[in-house]
Amino acid sequence: MSSSPLLEEVRAKPLPQHVAIIMDGNGRWARARGLPRTEGHRQGAHTVERLARFVAQEKLFPYLTVFAFSTENWDRPKAELDFLFSTLEEFARTRWEELQKNGVELRILGDLTPFPPGLRAALEQAVARTAGGKNLVFTVALNFGGRWDILTAARRAVELAQRGDLSPEDLTLEKFRELLPGGALPDPDLIIRTGGHQRLSNFFLFEAAYTEFYFTPTLWPDFTEEELLLALRDFQGRTRNFGKVSA
Repeated sequence: MSSSPLLEEVRAKPLPQHVAIIMDGNGRWARARGLPRTEGHRQGAHTVERLARFVAQEKLFPYLTVFAFSTENWDRPKAELDFLFSTLEEFARTRWEELQKNGVELRILGDLTPFPPGLRAALEQAVARTAGGKNLVFTVALNFGGRWDILTAARRAVELAQRGDLSPEDLTLEKFRELLPGGALPDPDLIIRTGGHQRLSNFFLFEAAYTEFYFTPTLWPDFTEEELLLALRDFQGRTRNFGKVSA
């Protein structure tokens, strides 16, 4: 892939800072093959690892975020949830060295308190061990939702106001942005959604005000490095005015 003409074409133009991905289609991928949904999640996890490694090694852009588990996913069957949690824990315990070797800094975005203690501990250790990676900030959104994100920031603003540390005049858009749980991340320039659906599904609601979107029918386990490059090339062909009139 390092010598791919498509990769060189993408490298020749300005690249986004932050790419976020709504990974959709694991269940449908498995169903089409007569396999249990858990096998779709297993293959989807391999796709996550492969793409994060590719982005880090090629230094395509500095921030990658994947939407792995939403605040609405808790109504799934217990067996599926248990599999997802065990897969995440295994990833955190066994892949941190590879992340570290590739210069990947792992971050977690979301409320981890409802997760099993073993999973929380594994994620916290992986985050600590990969801190300072220079090639890629790789954020995994877990028990995350755009509405939760905004509500959390609003609660933080109320707490600051009650302590006398925030006046109404101080609460600017920029200040509110800082109070979001993912406030340290830049707004996503590009959100990719696999699986054919064309909706945001309660992902980055506040942060996506001027984000570009790329939808593909490809199911997540089949999403390749080449497809990522095609999404980047599509992004590079767009004009971003951020609400202003272009010259």
